Amino acid sequence: MAMQELTDQQLVALYLKGKEQAFETLLMRHKDKIYGFVYMKIRDHALSQDIFQDTFVKIVNTLRRGAYNEEGKFLPWAMRIAHNLVIDHFRKANKTRMISESSSKSDEFNIFSVLSLTDKNVEEGLMKDELEQQMVGLIDHLPETQKEIVHMRIFKDMSFKDIAFEKDISINTALGRMRYAIINLRKMIEKHNLVTEIA
Repeated sequence: MAMQELTDQQLVALYLKGKEQAFETLLMRHKDKIYGFVYMKIRDHALSQDIFQDTFVKIVNTLRRGAYNEEGKFLPWAMRIAHNLVIDHFRKANKTRMISESSSKSDEFNIFSVLSLTDKNVEEGLMKDELEQQMVGLIDHLPETQKEIVHMRIFKDMSFKDIAFEKDISINTALGRMRYAIINLRKMIEKHNLVTEIA
């Protein structure tokens, strides 16, 4: 059986037995979702790449210590690791901002960077992350043409002009596919009773 056909749980077991290719398969299977998840929080490609790499270093170290016991739920577990590293980043950023509050009001930064990270805020953040993980999962159920546009627009932060150029389609076609993707996502959200706002 090819590595790609194995479950996450089987791949983890093989990796722990010394099969490096099993981990490469896990990485290739989930890298887009995990990187996209981090980027949605950070909105900075270079920093997101750093946190993404740190996530997989931590995953490897945890697996090698034999501390993985998530009953085959590898992706949610990996997402939690990524989430914790993102929170660590914003804790540090928040401390820096408290020391120097001279940054411009127009500066863009993630909402977590201005939160005082109380237990309540962290809990709400986890709820928001869980929702976003579900959203990433829903995107996979879109038609391929719509899924490509969503990934390029949201995860790669590409303009519709750049998307149209890369896919060799008109800007109106790219916009139309994005619009239909949003309509389909809303239908799936209603079908699965997902909450789209955190109070």
